[in-house]
Amino acid sequence: MKKLRMKDYINKHKTRFLDELFEWLRIPSVSADPAYENQVLRAAEFLENQMKKLGIDKVEICKTKGHPIVYGEKIIDPKAPTVLVYGHYDVQPADPIELWDSPPFDPVIKNDKIYARGACDDKGQVFMHFKAYEVMKECGMLNCNIKFLIEGEEEVGSTNLGIFVNENKERLKADVILISDTGIIANDVPSITVGLRGLSYLEVEVTGPNRDLHSGLYGGAVANPINVLCEMIASLTDENGHITIPGFYDDVLEVSLEDRKKMNEAPFDINEYKSALDINDVHGEKGYTSLERASIRPSLDVNGIWGGYIGEGAKTVLPSKASAKISMRLVPNQTSASITKLFKEHLESIGPESVKVKVTAHHGGEAYVTPTDFAAYQAASNAMKESFGVEPIPQRSGGSIPIVALFEKELGLKSILMGFGLDSDAIHSPNEHYGVFNFLKGIETIPLFYKNLNPN
Repeated sequence: MKKLRMKDYINKHKTRFLDELFEWLRIPSVSADPAYENQVLRAAEFLENQMKKLGIDKVEICKTKGHPIVYGEKIIDPKAPTVLVYGHYDVQPADPIELWDSPPFDPVIKNDKIYARGACDDKGQVFMHFKAYEVMKECGMLNCNIKFLIEGEEEVGSTNLGIFVNENKERLKADVILISDTGIIANDVPSITVGLRGLSYLEVEVTGPNRDLHSGLYGGAVANPINVLCEMIASLTDENGHITIPGFYDDVLEVSLEDRKKMNEAPFDINEYKSALDINDVHGEKGYTSLERASIRPSLDVNGIWGGYIGEGAKTVLPSKASAKISMRLVPNQTSASITKLFKEHLESIGPESVKVKVTAHHGGEAYVTPTDFAAYQAASNAMKESFGVEPIPQRSGGSIPIVALFEKELGLKSILMGFGLDSDAIHSPNEHYGVFNFLKGIETIPLFYKNLNPN
């Protein structure tokens, strides 16, 4: 009876749920750009008001040295299980704006998908938890204690959240952490993320002459920082897609052939994959499938590169500086600190005498693996099986949520990564979107997780 009432309630209020989400999506809470500082605070205040309207207790905007954290809790019975719900309200920059088909902070629904920056990552998925809370409250289904911890710096490394967690261990006591910042394989193939890659994110600056030079007068006689930087970057991988930094693979935890075989049984069509990305062929480390390359193997990618003249027309300069932002995704047993150190030492060692090389570490995080043999995972699996009608597949993700490993270290808690996005949702890219089906399915599934976690 409760199940039917829950679905009826969601169906009755789904338009309002979407309207409220859209109001939040209109706030450009870009944490990376100081120009948006007030907008990030507005997004936190919006969430604070939503939580208070829902009757959540002890709602507070907690100040940090950076963007604030929004906290609230509902304790119904000290003896009941306590779930700590984590998410983030900050979003990636929308650049390049010109590649969006509709304004990134003016959400629209097209083809049953919500188009906006943050629609999937992570406002849409965070908002599912508050609407699920409303559903449970209104349908008499609240059977667990819930604590909400929603931060505003996930997209820039969660530095201040780590400090907050360390200083608030008693406040954050729980039995398990529930996170929706991941995805499923397909709308008819549910999955639960059981592994995340770690991250080391750095910036490299190569400096040559003390000013931009005329490329005719100096070209060929003075080192060009852009040319040097490109050569250095090109040397970081070999012809087999293997990363050449000495010691890079020393701590990599190899996945057994049996587990690799199971991974590759997940539905995956290489031709559809290439078609969706409009590429002629895939690329990566030799000896591994695309599924493996993007989940159980480390990677190195240039996320941005700049220098010299890039305006309209021609300006024949030999630039003084060139820079690049580089990220490395890490796997279990690798640590962000050690990989950052190896990268820095290697880049500085291969820079020629004709330039100066500066490496700046921005942020990092550790890889994480969720066990599948404990009660909270089974509660999530059974919830998805009930809502989708199909048992979910445990799947490793190539993404990183640095705070997850820190939660386990500081709070001793495992995390359930029960997200509802799709790989095609274009997170971090122009035209990010999130399916209306996925948004509503999340609201339906989350209460079932609580029901299964505390069936008494």
